[in-house]
Amino acid sequence: MTVEQFDPNNPVTTVQSDVKQTTTLENPAKVIAEQNENAKHVDNAARIGFVSLGCPKNLVDSERILTQLRTEGYDVVPSYNDADMVIVNTCGFIDAAVQESLDTIGEALKENGKVLVTGCLGAKKDEIIELHPNVLGVTGPHAYDEVLAQVHEHVEKPKHNPFVDLIPDQGVKLTPKHFAYLKISEGCNHRCTFCIIPSMRGDLDSRPVGDVLGEAKRLANAGVKELLVISQDTSAYGVDVKHKMDFYEGMPVKTHMKALCEELAKQGIWIRLHYVYPYPHVDDIIPLMAEGKILPYLDIPFQHANKRILKLMKRPGSSDRVLERIKNWREICPELVIRSTFIVGFPGETEEEFEELLDFLREAKLDRVGCFKYSPVEGATANDLPDHVPEDVMEDRLQRFMSVQAEISAQKLQDRIGQEYLVLVDEVNDLGIVGRSYMDAPEVDGKVYLSDDYDAEPGDMIWVQIIHADEHDVWGVRVED
Repeated sequence: MTVEQFDPNNPVTTVQSDVKQTTTLENPAKVIAEQNENAKHVDNAARIGFVSLGCPKNLVDSERILTQLRTEGYDVVPSYNDADMVIVNTCGFIDAAVQESLDTIGEALKENGKVLVTGCLGAKKDEIIELHPNVLGVTGPHAYDEVLAQVHEHVEKPKHNPFVDLIPDQGVKLTPKHFAYLKISEGCNHRCTFCIIPSMRGDLDSRPVGDVLGEAKRLANAGVKELLVISQDTSAYGVDVKHKMDFYEGMPVKTHMKALCEELAKQGIWIRLHYVYPYPHVDDIIPLMAEGKILPYLDIPFQHANKRILKLMKRPGSSDRVLERIKNWREICPELVIRSTFIVGFPGETEEEFEELLDFLREAKLDRVGCFKYSPVEGATANDLPDHVPEDVMEDRLQRFMSVQAEISAQKLQDRIGQEYLVLVDEVNDLGIVGRSYMDAPEVDGKVYLSDDYDAEPGDMIWVQIIHADEHDVWGVRVED
């Protein structure tokens, strides 16, 4: 029931990894990942440092680049001083993320001197070059081939690589071994006025469904227990290719959200959907959740409830229609958990329109909610709208919003006390087991704690009875088989 002050579609986050990682400074958002402990290294191979910033979609880009680097025989090292070159995969969605990225580039230049820049901020090459003229190269998001070409230009490619087979089938992952992000498309066809993602990542570009399912199978075979399906607009999957038929293991599969979910369900692991735009066909996914095929969890960024503000945002819907759909979804699947994000202080938002948003929260009773103040991102068309809301008013509305949602969250979690849930173990620390139920996505949602219970390993799945809850997290005890 977490209430955040950032957009979970585009946070600047620490990358959690099953590969060893350290940071060169205390800032936890800057991570340099080292190849996993079991990999052998080519003697005298070129060494690459890697800093990954941004959202899960950026994380997947980092994983692909790292996989190719290791396949070609490069070592991936955990510090600036040990690296022959550093690659910084940047985030550029909001001002804070842009500044974080620019600061990280500057730090890498100071500590190492040889730096390549890629990622979303790379779409603003001139801005990067103006501040950091000594970078060796700049590329935009998901520019895998260009990044590798620049690496080859500045760092000698290993002459031989007898260890290619040591790269696991699933590639290098920057998440713990028991969960992984599965990116199904790039870009977005929407033109939300507060967002600049299409200008950085382009229009929707769906991956072939056979490729997606093949990756999912490799991850499941490698021991992944949970796949988090991500894209900028998950429910638009296949729209750009007119939902054409593709093939997976010799069988035809439609490039469509529902068909993808049905096939992913056959892997027998948790399937969690993120960043789902509220198209009508989302209704068709709810029965799959009720049948236990995919997790009863929907991440839908509604952004607001007032019809006029939604129109200014170029977002669909109105609160009445959304509330009716939520009601219908819960009737079909009572265990459904809904996560959403909202913007307060959008240009022109009146007090009455904000109160309408609070009323929507009280009626919708969403399980997980993130909220952030409107940020005038450079290039966003909403910046040209009149009547920008003063900072102090935005802050007041954010706190009021959080207060309302905290009450809702606390009550919903109290209702879970006494119930039993399957929990995926994330870690075991000095205090006990830390895990997540189907209600909890990693990084953005709550945790399940088992105090003074240490008999588990990350990736284990155990049944837990909830005995205590606060506004965000729950505590439980193991249920004996």
